[in-house]
Amino acid sequence: MLGSIDAYVVRSTLLSFLIVLISLTGVIWVTQALRGIDLMTAQGQTVLVFLGITGLAIPVLALIIAPLAILLAVTHTLNRLATDSEIIVMNAAGLSPWRFLRPFMYSTVIVACLISFLAVFLAPECLRALRRWHTEIGADVLANVLQPGQFIRLDKLVLRVQERRPGGVLVGVFIDDQRNPAERINITAQNGVVQKTDKGSFLVLSDGNLQRFQADKKDPLIVAFKSYAFDMSQFSQAPQTYNYNARERFISELISPPKDDQVAQRSLGQFRAELHDRLLAGLYPFVFVILAFAFLGPPRTTRQGRNFAISMLILVVLVVRIGGYACSTIGVSQPAAIAVQYAMLLAVAALSGWMIVKGVIVDPPANIVGQITRLWARLPRFGRR
Repeated sequence: MLGSIDAYVVRSTLLSFLIVLISLTGVIWVTQALRGIDLMTAQGQTVLVFLGITGLAIPVLALIIAPLAILLAVTHTLNRLATDSEIIVMNAAGLSPWRFLRPFMYSTVIVACLISFLAVFLAPECLRALRRWHTEIGADVLANVLQPGQFIRLDKLVLRVQERRPGGVLVGVFIDDQRNPAERINITAQNGVVQKTDKGSFLVLSDGNLQRFQADKKDPLIVAFKSYAFDMSQFSQAPQTYNYNARERFISELISPPKDDQVAQRSLGQFRAELHDRLLAGLYPFVFVILAFAFLGPPRTTRQGRNFAISMLILVVLVVRIGGYACSTIGVSQPAAIAVQYAMLLAVAALSGWMIVKGVIVDPPANIVGQITRLWARLPRFGRR
């Protein structure tokens, strides 16, 4: 069972983590979703399709943001505890730094499990679904080629619509079908909507008429209809197989790529780098939390500023994260770069642990502070002269 201090710290940290994660993920998702608004305007897709496709990117965004979110949550919690002098009280009561670190590590374990689940299963599954969805939409001629007010020729088939309304409703449909040499069919309808079934893709027309011109007959056959299904399957066939890239593969495929998979065999370097990215995803939160605790965990009086420590923490985190991305990129062609990334995280964690044990307080050097103070004191004199 968690003690009162542990429960308090875990609750505060996880609440801050959720607020940061949801806020940042939501903001970035909205900016990304606006780029896909053409699914509803140009291609006539429904709101549900738009939300479904853009929503599949949320787990990928959460995977990237979560390590930084737990870092911000721990930083906020430590800063609040320091502002209320609670860290000093805990230290005066005999609470050791490692004992104080424990509730933060409890929170980190929960976040690391979430990140591992996203990296191992949910993110690649969503990327796979996104690839399939985009491919099916891209293979739909009616959604990508058919533009209002234009005659579109598909082999011996000519189509035209007057207007495309929300929900995929086509208004003023005209079809000239000459695919059969023995007859020619002209169809006009007030409305039409695309429906996909197990038997294929159909353009369901309503309130129109059909004119059938047969080669051996002089007069056309005219039929009025309330509803008519025109087969468009040959123009809306999505591929049966998909070539998933390394980010879209499950971890089992990254560990042991199929020998008959040409994509995997051509991209073994990318598969190797992606595998280690997945494995390292759950380690970054621990490194960031230990680093944050090393910079902000030691007790300070209210007169001792924490701005320099926070600034240095942000700088070190940026260096570590950018260095990790660089190692992952270089690791595609140079496997040694992946080992460098592991060594870098181990070195940062070891140095942070040493700082915690020694109780190192990160403050600006005294000589630099003195020079800045003296320079600041001289500024009014220059103003008076």
